[in-house]
Amino acid sequence: MKVEIWSDVMCPFCYIGKRRFEDALQNSGHKDDIEIEWKSFQLNPNMKTDPSVNIDQYLARVKGWSLEQAKEMNAHVTGMAAEAGLTYNFDRAIVANSFNAHRFTHLAKKYGLGNAAEEQLFKAYFTDGKNTDDIPTLIELGTAIGLDAAEVKQTLESDAFADEVKHDIYEAQQLGISGVPFFVMNRKYGVSGAQAVPVFEQTIEKAFGEWQKESPKLDIIEGESCGPDGNC
Repeated sequence: MKVEIWSDVMCPFCYIGKRRFEDALQNSGHKDDIEIEWKSFQLNPNMKTDPSVNIDQYLARVKGWSLEQAKEMNAHVTGMAAEAGLTYNFDRAIVANSFNAHRFTHLAKKYGLGNAAEEQLFKAYFTDGKNTDDIPTLIELGTAIGLDAAEVKQTLESDAFADEVKHDIYEAQQLGISGVPFFVMNRKYGVSGAQAVPVFEQTIEKAFGEWQKESPKLDIIEGESCGPDGNC
């Protein structure tokens, strides 16, 4: 069964939702039978990358809050993250446009490393205070999950995967997705937001049960045969 997850690197609830979903998936017993595909979404496509500004300062400016109000809000989210086993350092998080990060994830998906790429990006952004719009940083993250450094560099210095990112965003609009994280299970059930683990568990179980009925496994009677490795 496929689970598609629309997400943005700069979304604090997306990382929390990722971890809660993973906990639910582990508890479900269906982990090996579920394919996860990450989809691109941009909360602020016009955001300009500015390494001189952290998220507290950025939110205070764009929301019209005081710096103290921004810090209080982020402290609340930091507490939620800690409950999910995550460490958020908003005072270090760099304001960065996420388009290149999404292209990076699409490159990783090509090699079956989409989930690993998302984990690296979230940790880099929320925990390590790295600039996720910076090509050398993305090369570093790519090599950490097994991507070729030269290919990452070549990809990000071109417009490769730009259309794929835009298509994901268009697809989200067609599905009525207006916020992230958003989890679509078997193209039948949508879960919006960083829901509690039991909510994910219940939806996974329901969607998986229906998927199994639609895609029953064969009852195989074993007999003499040859395999692709040449053994007969």
